[in-house]
Formats: sequence, C-alpha cells, structure tokens
Amino acid sequence: MFTGLIEEIGILRRAVKRGEAMVLTIEASRIMEGIALGDSIAVNGVCLTVTNYDSKWFTADVMPETYRKSDLHRLASGQRVNLERAMMAGGRFGGHIVQGHIDGTGSILSRKTDANAVVFTVEVKDEEMLRFVIPKGSITIDGISLTVVDTKAEQLSVSIIPHTLAQTALQYKQPGDTVNLECDVIGKYVDHLLHYTRASDSKPQAKSSPLSAAFLTEHGFL
Repeated sequence: MFTGLIEEIGILRRAVKRGEAMVLTIEASRIMEGIALGDSIAVNGVCLTVTNYDSKWFTADVMPETYRKSDLHRLASGQRVNLERAMMAGGRFGGHIVQGHIDGTGSILSRKTDANAVVFTVEVKDEEMLRFVIPKGSITIDGISLTVVDTKAEQLSVSIIPHTLAQTALQYKQPGDTVNLECDVIGKYVDHLLHYTRASDSKPQAKSSPLSAAFLTEHGFL
C-alpha cells in the first residue's frame, strides 16, 4: 500500500519491450536506501516489484495487464517518473489509501495558473472510472495523492500547490500528455457491496440497491 506522497523523481534509463511485457530500468537515489528484491515501488502510480538492483538503479517487470491499463508503455529513455516506496506500518499517513493498481489513463486538457496553484484538467473517457470521482474526493494522478476540485462530463480537475508540483514529475507534463489514474479504493468497495452479490455458481450477479432517498428518510438518516 502507498500514500500518494512522492519520495523522489527517478529517471527511466531503459525500457525493453517484448510484446505487451516490459522490463524497466530506473535510476534513483533516495528510494534505494534499504532496497531489497521483491520490494514494491510505485512508478508513476503503478505498483511494481523490484527484480534486480544496484546502488543507483533498479529493474522491474511490467506484465501485459499493467501495460494495457497504464501509460508505462509510452515512457521513453530519459523520461522522469514519480517514485514512492510501499508505506511502512508505523509510518505517517499523509495522503490517502493508494494501492498502485491503475484504473486507467487520462489525457491532460489544460494546465492553468490560479494564484499560487496550478489547475490541471484531465479528460477521462471511461465512464466507469468517473463514477468513483467526486468533488473534494481523493484521486491519484501518476501516483500523486490529490483532491478533486471539480468534475464535468468526461473531465476532472485538480489544483496543485507549488511544493507538490516541484517535487513530482507532473511539472514536466503538458496538455496532450497522458497520466495514470487510480480512483479511491473505498468508493470502489462500497459500490461493489451495494450492487453485487454472489450467486450459487460463484459468478457476480447485478442487483438493485435498496438505498434510496425515501429509504434513508424513512429510517431517520435524512
């Protein structure tokens, strides 16, 4: 599990593709402290496993599912990436619950200055993802824990303070660039529990939720 607080900007030194599989070699320094084989490191928000390392770099495999869901296959040598080590059980929880399991990608529509902040508007074509994006809720963009400012049809916007922009690779992204998106996992679990049940054949079956405004009023919640 991660928190969405980026520890370091790394540099992709090599990307070897074999169909829809990849091996990434990433240069880093701070996150290399105490690194071990099998450690989890979020790369632009994608949870990857360390398969080899030296004092200044590590390698990680990208499987086809990750290749298809994220934009890692678009990375080029020399490109900067956000890096975060898995959260320690006794660590400070400064962001929100981040799994490193990307729901999909979006495309930056605009990048505008708003006083001391920068507002990014991202286009999201997948309606299933947008179901879990709410104003003032949490979202992860390229591994960064952010608060949603607003949502519109096929769009979401986030406002980023100078410190966050300066400490992450998002500072280098412009309109037209893609970003990895992970929606709030709590919302996804709640939605699943409300709308699905298990049938005798163990296949998920859709069901209508008993929750409604009338139900909540009747039972004293509204």
